[in-house]
Amino acid sequence: MAETVTDTRRLITKPQNLNDAYGPPSNFLEIDLSNPQTVGIGRGRFTTYEIRVKTNLPIFKLKESTVRRRYSDFEWLRSELERESKVVVPPLPGKAFLRQLPFSGDDGIFDDSFIEERKQGLEQFINKVAGHPLAQNERCLHMFLQDEIIDKSYTLSKIRHA
Repeated sequence: MAETVTDTRRLITKPQNLNDAYGPPSNFLEIDLSNPQTVGIGRGRFTTYEIRVKTNLPIFKLKESTVRRRYSDFEWLRSELERESKVVVPPLPGKAFLRQLPFSGDDGIFDDSFIEERKQGLEQFINKVAGHPLAQNERCLHMFLQDEIIDKSYTLSKIRHA
């Protein structure tokens, strides 16, 4: 019986210079949610969030973009990804049904602390989703992040590398 010997030598790497260490990363995707705004009145009232994207990934057509989205848009994105991709899609922050009751004593889902908590949850969600290499090929993600208006009757397709 032959003995197996494991090669434990280190890989030879080139020394890192200051430009490599402190220069821009080779590939990056930054997504931030900010500036929540509550619009409408009565039952037509909802909160939108500004989504700012900065990237140098070649699969995205715009290197910087800003769009506004509401919670139901995030629900749409999640359902599209679950339906069409091979990605395990993380959960969204909860719907907060109890906060929608009129006698809860605060502004419910329009309370500043709730909006901030939801914003953080939505930001975590979109960063996890957009950071997944398979999700980055989905047209619905690109529309969600970079198109001013989401075409919910779009034709299902994958994005091809530029």
